[in-house]
Amino acid sequence: MAKPMVQLSPEIEPLVRLIEDTPRESLFDAVAGQMRQGVGYQQLLTALFLAGVRGIQPRPVGFKFHAVLVVNSAHLASLAASGNERWLPLFWALDNFKSSQARNQKEGNWVMPPVPEAKLPSASQAKQRFTEAMDNWDEEATDLAIAALVRHASATEIIELFWRYGARDFRNIGHKAIFVANSWRTLQAIGWRHAEPVMRSLAYALLAHEGTNPAQRDDVADRPWRENLKRVTRLRPDWKFGKVSPEATADLLRTLRTASAA
Repeated sequence: MAKPMVQLSPEIEPLVRLIEDTPRESLFDAVAGQMRQGVGYQQLLTALFLAGVRGIQPRPVGFKFHAVLVVNSAHLASLAASGNERWLPLFWALDNFKSSQARNQKEGNWVMPPVPEAKLPSASQAKQRFTEAMDNWDEEATDLAIAALVRHASATEIIELFWRYGARDFRNIGHKAIFVANSWRTLQAIGWRHAEPVMRSLAYALLAHEGTNPAQRDDVADRPWRENLKRVTRLRPDWKFGKVSPEATADLLRTLRTASAA
């Protein structure tokens, strides 16, 4: 029996389902047929991204999930191409998605579930619930809160929260921060109206960890962020308005290359 999964907006759901359900060896022909019927570049980019968001588990944030992480790069390659060649990076990404989809199926066949609408916090509560849930590494509460927050807060307000949480730990060797950045970039191309499933996937990815709750222990992956929260209080209020100094830049590069996290 198929697992229940979140439904996307009516104008993009059929194309996403075509990408999901068409066998890998037949997908190029199926997509080409859609293009001949009028499907445009932005529609295909949107459907490709959302197919990965809905159907590829973002854990670990890497490996099979690169099918989602690379979509913005494919988009940039398309923008740099000319004529019909601009479709080629998207076709490569479509094939890459099918490879990751097969791996996802072997690893448990995760899909993004529907939002439990009756449990959503109110608009006035959503932001506080989200930050509390993220701070406590609470997956269920986070999923409810981000679904509500996307419906009521602005894109800039939401992404400011994710910039912070994307950098708070070094699990998955930086891929959490990469997912934050590439989610934002891709949504600039496809439109914020598609943000809810993307932000749900992103929040779920950022909560990935091993062992017990990170909020209740001192893990090496969390230590640099916690120390940096203390350091930032010592910055001068006017730090952004200093003079440009090649010597200071070189000194910073040396420090980045040689200093420890502590």
